[in-house]
Amino acid sequence: MNLETTAYQAILSLVNAVEPRVGAAIGQELTDQRASLKLIASENYASLTTLLTMGTWLSDKYAEGTIGHRFYAGCRNVDTVEAVAAEHARELFGADHAYAQPHSGIDANLVAYWAILSQRIEMPSLEEMGAKTVNDLDEDDWNALRILLGNQKVMGMALDAGGHLTHGFRHNISGKMFIQHSYGTDPATGLIDYDALAAQVKEFKPLILVAGYSAYPRRVNFARMREIADSVGATLMSDMSHFAGLVAGKVFTGDDDPVPFSDVVTTTTHKSLRGPRGGLVMCTSEYADAVDRGCPMVLGGPLGHVMAAKAVALAEARQPSFADYAARVAANAKSLAAGLMKRGVKLVTDGTDNHLCLLDISTSFGLTGRQAENALLDAGIVTNRNSVPRDPNGAWYTSGIRIGTPALTTRGLDEADFDKVAGLIVEALKATKPTTTPDGSASKAKYVIDAGVADRVHHEAEELLAGHPLYPELTLV
Repeated sequence: MNLETTAYQAILSLVNAVEPRVGAAIGQELTDQRASLKLIASENYASLTTLLTMGTWLSDKYAEGTIGHRFYAGCRNVDTVEAVAAEHARELFGADHAYAQPHSGIDANLVAYWAILSQRIEMPSLEEMGAKTVNDLDEDDWNALRILLGNQKVMGMALDAGGHLTHGFRHNISGKMFIQHSYGTDPATGLIDYDALAAQVKEFKPLILVAGYSAYPRRVNFARMREIADSVGATLMSDMSHFAGLVAGKVFTGDDDPVPFSDVVTTTTHKSLRGPRGGLVMCTSEYADAVDRGCPMVLGGPLGHVMAAKAVALAEARQPSFADYAARVAANAKSLAAGLMKRGVKLVTDGTDNHLCLLDISTSFGLTGRQAENALLDAGIVTNRNSVPRDPNGAWYTSGIRIGTPALTTRGLDEADFDKVAGLIVEALKATKPTTTPDGSASKAKYVIDAGVADRVHHEAEELLAGHPLYPELTLV
């Protein structure tokens, strides 16, 4: 029995002795993941080493503050793992400074927003008022500063154009704490129109311009975004959560790399970076002190066990094999897009330059994204519904499906395999039809799939996956 199997069988034995329902769910999740074509663009498979690192007693330690400046005693080992994670992030991405504490992408973005507000608004205001900290202000000055902080402007990509809810979406806190405007894409091409964006920015004059996306299937010209931000004195904040692995693997270089052009860069660690669930903030030296105040400014106690796992995953990403992986992610996405388009599927922007494809399901199959997502799940293909630009079905039902290649590339699928995946998607969706509501209109949620198709596609998917086992070194009894 190898080390991995020994370790995980021991872990599950201990869990089952206390709460067998949890142990069963853990085991079943591995079974489910092994049996499914995972195409959710924001998911991946962390290494067993990374996963094991999270199951340690570093979880037991409170460590509010930052490296060497904690509000609790006895934090030297948390200092070590946080410092190692930050070191790997700096070296991997070429950043001046890195902060490894955020628990998620939204936490990373909140730290970034408030660090920018602190550096650009709070600190100059305190200096003008002759105060060192906010505790030195009287009530009138404090209220004036709070109003000033709450009346700043942010501009990010619109949700239906491929942006993220933390980029100023009104239902998210980012849309409530700022005066926000969104930029979209060209109606004809689905691409960012940088000239139109520049004009919009000059009119709106945001304090923060947010670059990056969660469902835009092309690259961003960060050099151009830098020019646009500079035209109004805006701070450029880039969220590379989705494509950080392509930056780390040097698939995105030059103008496609956000780090050399951005004041602040945020990312998750679990998507294309293939690490544990969590976030990072990187920045220029100008913003370093403000970012390091993420706790207590936004965050509570950091998760020492997760920061340790981030350090391990970032160390893995610095290996030459990760660059090969990133290149295969991009090549596989090209193959997947080509396979879909040659079978008649309409893709937003008519292709991809990164790790994801956005399918216009309404145009291609007469379905909503919700119907397609569930029909594909019936067939053993895991995706997520997603808005398309100017989506008539809104953000709940949607007209699109977003798919990506990071997870299945980790399993070893190649370009020919992804062409087969495209065929399975089309086979399942061509056999799916919306049901009719009592008033005679087409349902946006319910559907029927031709008899036998889901089972046949599921079987074909299992045959494809059989040649690419997930965690082949791991056997659970």
